[in-house]
Amino acid sequence: MYRALDIFFFAFHSMFILFVLVGWVWKRMRLAHLVVVGLTALSWFGLGIWYGFGYCPFTDWHWQVRYALGYTDLPNSYIKFFVDTLTGWNVNAQLVDVVTVAAFILASVLSVYLNVQDRRCTSKTPPA
Repeated sequence: MYRALDIFFFAFHSMFILFVLVGWVWKRMRLAHLVVVGLTALSWFGLGIWYGFGYCPFTDWHWQVRYALGYTDLPNSYIKFFVDTLTGWNVNAQLVDVVTVAAFILASVLSVYLNVQDRRCTSKTPPA
């Protein structure tokens, strides 16, 4: 059971991160992307007050599964785990954190900007 959960969390969390990074590209997904980015920010900065900056419940749950499987040397960052797992490298954790925050800020700004543009275009369209 734990092995299946480990695979599920790896796939789900990876797809979630991919959506946070590029979900703004598809016009039909922009509002959902904005909501997901907002929830991510709420987790990182809101829950982060109590659990530490960048707190993610998906990482927390995944790490609980991996601890049950006997893994004990897990990084604080899921992104570091993901990059290390995919490449076989031991990437610098601080570098991963900086790139992660920069990418999140960029995706967030793009999401807000494009959602505002979409709303402006919709409001300027005359009714049929």
